[in-house]
Amino acid sequence: MLTFTEENYLKAIYHLSDHGRNDVSTNAISEVLKTKPASVSDMLRKLADKNVINYIKYQGVTLTHKGKKEALQIIRKHRLWEVFLVEKLKFNWDEVHEIAEQLEHIQSKFLIKRLDEFLGYPQHDPHGDPIPNENGEMIPKKQISLSEAPVQKQGIVMGLKETSPLFLQYLDKINIYLGAKVKVVDRIEFDSSIEIQIDGKKTAIVSNEVAKNILITE
Repeated sequence: MLTFTEENYLKAIYHLSDHGRNDVSTNAISEVLKTKPASVSDMLRKLADKNVINYIKYQGVTLTHKGKKEALQIIRKHRLWEVFLVEKLKFNWDEVHEIAEQLEHIQSKFLIKRLDEFLGYPQHDPHGDPIPNENGEMIPKKQISLSEAPVQKQGIVMGLKETSPLFLQYLDKINIYLGAKVKVVDRIEFDSSIEIQIDGKKTAIVSNEVAKNILITE
């Protein structure tokens, strides 16, 4: 049984390691979790004792097979709860992350299985991130960032790289949402901003920084 804090460490390591593929430094973990490096080192030793990470002092940290499996189950719970909060309780997509951070630590596998069934086995959360299934498998999506799309390219908004409340609130203002149909009308050379058409009607100009964080069908 892992504690809440231990689960948060595993999830952070998973994301920092690019889905478990790369080594992660103690300093990177310290920065993300806003914890002193000495405290991080203490926790890493505990996690190594539980066989969920590979850790040697002054070297990078990697997840073991067991650790990756645990991290994916935490992520699965988090994203399922986000779907529930948005679809069933009508929260806005910028309101659910912190609540899901609390709910993701619920241990009942039966509850999560029933939640998945109740929601109709969703494959993506309200921000477009894939939801691991019971076996920790995720279905990959073919997508590109809006900033990469050529002029006249049409696509459907499939996900977001940035999910901060302020960014999501901005997207609400210009009527961009998951499933929205967007077309690149023009690219402005001066600052690489992009003029887009949304759902065949409204047009908007978005900065290159915004466009980089919006993912559309390839």
